[in-house]
Amino acid sequence: MPTRDLHDPVPLPCGATLKNRIGKSSLSEQISDRENRPTSDLVRIYTRWANGGAGLMMTGNVMIDRTALEEPRNVVVDDERDLPMLKEWATAAQSTGAHCWPQLSHPGRQSLRTLTPVPVAPSAVPMTFGRGLYATPRALDEKEILDIIQKFARTARIMKDAGFSGVQLMGAHGYLISSFLSAITNKREDDWGGSPEKRSRFMVETLRAVRAVVGKAYPISIKVNSADFQRGGIEEEESLGVLKTLEDEGIDLVKISGGSYENAVMMGQDLTVRESTKAREAYFLTFAEKARAVTSVPLMLTGGFRSLPGMKAAVEAGAVGVVGLGRPLCVDPDFANKLLDGTAQPMVLPPRRVGVAEFDAILEVFWYTQPLHLIAAGKEPAIDKGNWSALAVALWNNGFDTFRRKRS
Repeated sequence: MPTRDLHDPVPLPCGATLKNRIGKSSLSEQISDRENRPTSDLVRIYTRWANGGAGLMMTGNVMIDRTALEEPRNVVVDDERDLPMLKEWATAAQSTGAHCWPQLSHPGRQSLRTLTPVPVAPSAVPMTFGRGLYATPRALDEKEILDIIQKFARTARIMKDAGFSGVQLMGAHGYLISSFLSAITNKREDDWGGSPEKRSRFMVETLRAVRAVVGKAYPISIKVNSADFQRGGIEEEESLGVLKTLEDEGIDLVKISGGSYENAVMMGQDLTVRESTKAREAYFLTFAEKARAVTSVPLMLTGGFRSLPGMKAAVEAGAVGVVGLGRPLCVDPDFANKLLDGTAQPMVLPPRRVGVAEFDAILEVFWYTQPLHLIAAGKEPAIDKGNWSALAVALWNNGFDTFRRKRS
């Protein structure tokens, strides 16, 4: 078996190639304007990341429906009104030869009630997280399901027309595709639920609809959970079956994650992680190794990578095709270049907690949004903001945006 290295290109099943094995993961950017349109700040921050050295960049959530937002400042692409700015964004992000793939998303039931008074989901299963912040969802009927599938396809077509070199479907963390897959949130007894195969149907039909509009030579990725980490939810064995299905459907890259808003293990919130996992850094590396045994599709793994030796070991072992970096690129947008030239020092990112479960689960997102916004403004990221002050600023900003939306 040849030695694998972070510098190596990654060939994809569709025929495209990533220039190296470092990928920027999707982040909660919140850099749209108040009408959810893309901005020059996105162009600025993706120019910086493009110069930072990663071979692949996944954008933050690009919502396919402006009536279903995950956060107030999500970019929404449901028509061609913003095509000129989208083209500018794509050009900037890919100016150094990297790929940039928008993450196409529908939040399902995970939309604050101030944003979506009556969210939709496979079944009317309420959130167990958030102390009333989320309304009980309404179960989708079949016509609505088919309509949402076409919305995914429409947004994918527009992003391709804008010049983005691929797309990623958000199929993890409790969002709509993920909630169809899970027996906890999908209680349906029709053709969209009731068995693992039927619960996978929404994912499969969405992938097919997107492929139909972008063509065989265009990269399509998906983010999926290794597990929900909730009793009765999707477990590893079922996730391995999902991977086999995705390979049969011609997926080009699978990004592995885990958890949801209700159990945010993807943010490092599980304090009982085994020492062996800590030593290997990545949260979901053991699952990636199992996945590699059942699929040849390139796998991207994000969550926990902090040092060059840890990343090299994961790549050399063969389970990981692309090392995904999220929070490290918020505080050091040049970290990928340092990894590639061998000068990167292990990054220490202490947990961000205030001792309140619901706040702790989202503080990691809120805290790292601040350095992102500084980079987007053309400044250097600052990392000295306290946890409570970061939380207060984020809640104020989100509250203002949602109040304004409700009033308008």
